[in-house]
Amino acid sequence: MNIYPTDRESLERDCDLEFFVAGGPGGQHRNKVETGVRLTHRPTGLVVTATERRSQSANREAAYERMAEKLEKSQRPRKPRKATKPSAASKRKRVEEKRKDSERKRARAKWKAGNAE
Repeated sequence: MNIYPTDRESLERDCDLEFFVAGGPGGQHRNKVETGVRLTHRPTGLVVTATERRSQSANREAAYERMAEKLEKSQRPRKPRKATKPSAASKRKRVEEKRKDSERKRARAKWKAGNAE
């Protein structure tokens, strides 16, 4: 697994920056001007967008922060899972519950057969 730097200079070098018209509430300025920002990290293919502000520069800052968070999260080492097995007590309890269910169903079948005559 490659480790990618998350500082601003490295992100600016490794990311494609794209602007688009961000829809939604915010008035004419937001609907007319390309204030939405989409960042694509070329080495990993991760994509983040920021459209919540009316200002393109504010959205750009938010997008770079999100990209750094996303990269750090994806590069965090995963904890290995520990295999667990059911305890003896839980196995006994499960078998006992199955036995009770079985008896209940058998009793139901006898009652139906007795009524049918």
